Amino acid sequence: MPYASNNGVKIHYHVEGEGPPLVLQHGFSGSLISWYDGGYVETLKRDHTLILADTRGHGESGKPHSPADYTMELKVADVTAIMDDLDLERAVYMGYSLGGRAGFGVAKYAPERFDAIIIGGMHPYGRSGTDGSVNKRIEALEGGMESYVAQIEEQSGPMDPDGRARMLKNDAQALIASSIELRDFQGIEDVLPNMTMPCLLYVGEADFLYDGVKECVKHMPNATFVSFPGLDHGQTSRSSNLVLPHVTEFLSKVREGAAAAN
Repeated sequence: MPYASNNGVKIHYHVEGEGPPLVLQHGFSGSLISWYDGGYVETLKRDHTLILADTRGHGESGKPHSPADYTMELKVADVTAIMDDLDLERAVYMGYSLGGRAGFGVAKYAPERFDAIIIGGMHPYGRSGTDGSVNKRIEALEGGMESYVAQIEEQSGPMDPDGRARMLKNDAQALIASSIELRDFQGIEDVLPNMTMPCLLYVGEADFLYDGVKECVKHMPNATFVSFPGLDHGQTSRSSNLVLPHVTEFLSKVREGAAAAN
């Protein structure tokens, strides 16, 4: 299994397909397998070389237990370390939820490496230190992964057996550290006017993050906004049949633009 290294933390990744490189980053408590389960890989690998990464603290990547090890700068450096490991100068970035948050990060800290950015279910604004949802997540994780899984199933219904088994393999202490950093995140909305590369942002209209996503697009010079009526955060992630037509159309335009520039 290939790994890149960033200051001693190993970052696990897979490569699939052929064509222009596309980096994919999953959401909180998931792994790169999420993109396979969601039906994204089979479609996107037809026209792109997919670089699927396990975000630090998740999957087969390193799992430090300090919130200081989950800063945005470090997560962006993880992505560029993978690209360096593959000798890739530039790529397109796609992320959902926690991975989408890192999309604003790559635009802020490594814009020269990315030709376009796709962000699902996330905005760049900070959260209050008393954010209830994150604190409830931390409380559940303090009881271990069984407690956290029970919280998820109470909110969203039973998981499929394979997904549940993968979720239980997570390191609760690593997820707590990541959650503390997220809870205390101050926001990077200052990057929005500088995101001049083509950007696609999508979100469910029943997602608690919807208003923030809709607002941030107003401050981006080259953004396309897509919303899905009736879908919440998790439902949008799982609705690849609705999301992929917009993603593939956007990527096709990006490829056409790159070909014209050359």
